Amino acid sequence: MTGSAESPAFQEAGARQTVRELLGDRAKDRRIIGARIDGVVFDMHTEVQDMPADELDLVRVDDADGIAMIRHSSAHIMADAVQQLFPGTKVTIGPSTAHGFYYDFDKRDGAFTDADLETIEKRMKDIIAGKHSFRRDIVTREEALALFDTMGESYKREIIDGIPEGEALSLYRHGAPDSEWVDLCAGPHVPNTQYLRAFKLVSVAGAYWRGDETNPMLQRIYGTAFGSPGELREHLRLIEEAKKRDHRKLGKELELFMFHDYAPAMPFFLPRGAFVYTGLVNYMRSLYQRHGYDEVLTPQIFDKKLFETSGHLPSYRENMYLPVTADQLDAQQAKQQANSPSEDGDLDEHAGCAHHTHAGGLDLERLVAKPMNCPSHCLIFKHRRRSYRELPWRIADFCRLHRYERGGVVHGLARVRSFVQDDAHIFCTPDQMQEEISRFITLLYEVYHAFAFAKIDVKLATRPQKRIGTDAQWDKAEQALEEALKRAELPYEILPEEGAFYGPKLEFHIEDALKRSWQLGTIQVDYALPDRFDLNYIGSDGAGHRPVMLHRAILGSIERFMSVFIEHTGGAFPVWLAPEQATVVTVSEKHADYAQSVVDELSSQGLRVKANLAADKLGAKIRIARLARVPYILVVGDKEVENGSVSPRSRDLNKNIEAMTVGAFADKLVAEAKPPRLENSREL
Repeated sequence: MTGSAESPAFQEAGARQTVRELLGDRAKDRRIIGARIDGVVFDMHTEVQDMPADELDLVRVDDADGIAMIRHSSAHIMADAVQQLFPGTKVTIGPSTAHGFYYDFDKRDGAFTDADLETIEKRMKDIIAGKHSFRRDIVTREEALALFDTMGESYKREIIDGIPEGEALSLYRHGAPDSEWVDLCAGPHVPNTQYLRAFKLVSVAGAYWRGDETNPMLQRIYGTAFGSPGELREHLRLIEEAKKRDHRKLGKELELFMFHDYAPAMPFFLPRGAFVYTGLVNYMRSLYQRHGYDEVLTPQIFDKKLFETSGHLPSYRENMYLPVTADQLDAQQAKQQANSPSEDGDLDEHAGCAHHTHAGGLDLERLVAKPMNCPSHCLIFKHRRRSYRELPWRIADFCRLHRYERGGVVHGLARVRSFVQDDAHIFCTPDQMQEEISRFITLLYEVYHAFAFAKIDVKLATRPQKRIGTDAQWDKAEQALEEALKRAELPYEILPEEGAFYGPKLEFHIEDALKRSWQLGTIQVDYALPDRFDLNYIGSDGAGHRPVMLHRAILGSIERFMSVFIEHTGGAFPVWLAPEQATVVTVSEKHADYAQSVVDELSSQGLRVKANLAADKLGAKIRIARLARVPYILVVGDKEVENGSVSPRSRDLNKNIEAMTVGAFADKLVAEAKPPRLENSREL
């Protein structure tokens, strides 16, 4: 993390010591590399207000903050190595991340190659072997600007210019006294380079400076680091496994989906992928019926007034599709032709491509393809008078949404421009809020159980500084969310000031088979939209009252969820969701009629079964089915024909199971073809 000042909480007058000095002899414990004070992590080099050492919350090399510190320091070592090997390269920022670290470079003579990464790694090892300490200096703005101007580091000047006047700036240095490498950085860092022996550079990618495509394209080197070589080896194993499970790779191999330039970043779902997609939607629909949701269908395109009313237009406009009708374009062309004809009297062929809001006196920005459902659900609530007896009212919507994502951020199914959410909104009274949140949590855990997500982290995001509504409303909303979690006996983390401006929220983060965390589910309390749309219900007192609106999703975007689930399962979908539940393979062509009869019998019970009757060898047919991740392969030969049986091979058990009659196998598959149900959320 670069370009920040010291925490204001620790700039007060008074006695100050470094964390190392406060710890005294305890600082000799090499596992201790820093301390947390009021939730802020400080390294051993940083001066803080004097306090008893036993009040320090220590940071060790093997906890999350310790790993982040190791990664941050590794980013500095990498940048040092790059500038030694590639003189003239400028540095920008180099933070730690959830899975490693990166640094963005402005390299003037071509892109980094895989061979360059190996060379950089070797130089990093040489730097680390020097056992140099990290050193922290506090400097004035003028001193920092002079230093980086002398070094030709123009990006550092821009970073400094963005730091408020009056804040102290910190520099971190490491290396031999006559050749120290220095960076503008808030820290924290490890005591010395000996802590950085388990690292690996993994890839290079392009990245715009500050994420703005109008800025220079930089080169980002990604790496990772851990406290021990064993942890690094396990992480690298997971990286290799992630490459094998990449949903874009498996999507092609399993013929699940495709993309085409004629519809950029908008997926085409092929028959197998379409089955999984609709299976997800239908599964959620089946749960909605049990949990009291009504499904609605809403339009794709709206007058922009809807999003002006909701307040989305100013902040979402750059991500909205603004469709224009042929009539509008024709009218504009006619007006332009009348007002400014070209020299030969013909209209310029590009005249109709103007994008101004009032081009030629015509409003071409009148329509919006909806990027979210909530405003249209407010229209539905308001279309007639509502009674308190109708609340809570839960409405779900699987209509398609469109958001214009920049080309640099779209990524397979994980970030697309056309998608569907398992979106629902709950209109309720303030007193019903806690019960509705509890019901949602129960539903969410049932869904995650069905998809075998065993580890779920829950986070409560509370009121930000800038917010709407009264303190009493926020108190009630936060209390309702927290009490629902306590009622479910769920551990949770509080994220102070990270709620939306209109209300607090719960976030549900799942861990996949590769130990990666993904936020999928959320429930958000909203006081703003009911106010903006002037929503009311008639209470038991005969007066009008404002409802509370709860935004909630479990899978989130179906497209993004599929990307996560494909990689979680490696494309081996559970029996209940698999496009093909079993494949019958024949030992020879003479068994084809029997194989077809097996398919017919199983299909008659609603099971998804196909037969491979090709003249290929048995081993080749089995291999094709295994590559397709079919849950069961049913081998039929002379013995099976004679006994009216099948010999199944289980994908999940990775072995053959005992031969059984077709009827017995049908019963087994029918039982497994039902989504798992979770009767008690505490089973997780």
